[in-house]
Amino acid sequence: MRWLILLLLPTAAQADSVVATRQITAGALVTARDVALVDMPIPDALGALADAIGQTARVTVYAGRALRPSDLGPAMIVKRNQNVALLYTTGTLAIHAEGRALGTGTEGDEIRVLNTGSKTTITGRIMADGTIEVRGAPCAGC
Repeated sequence: MRWLILLLLPTAAQADSVVATRQITAGALVTARDVALVDMPIPDALGALADAIGQTARVTVYAGRALRPSDLGPAMIVKRNQNVALLYTTGTLAIHAEGRALGTGTEGDEIRVLNTGSKTTITGRIMADGTIEVRGAPCAGC
């Protein structure tokens, strides 16, 4: 008795790719109007609209160009010159102050902030709610 072994050769898989429908400038939030899905495999391109919508463009992407993971990043929580809350905690002590962001970033990023009360520049980490957590010595004049 002979066995027949069938080899299934892979066929060209159809893949969707995300492309820009209009120019997306660096720093802009990507919306559903900015992107479309095309039925064409493009190397390194995102494959789902959900991977792009709500992200921030790290570079300018021109209309008709594919969006790649390196082109996008998480949405910015804090923008330069935005008023922010500063928080320093140690043990049971919590000091709150007002500041002005000297940089732009998302959750977990470290940015420089001007303490508006003391006019001191400090560095802190952005928390999910946009508060800047200050570590080390408490900020002067908080």
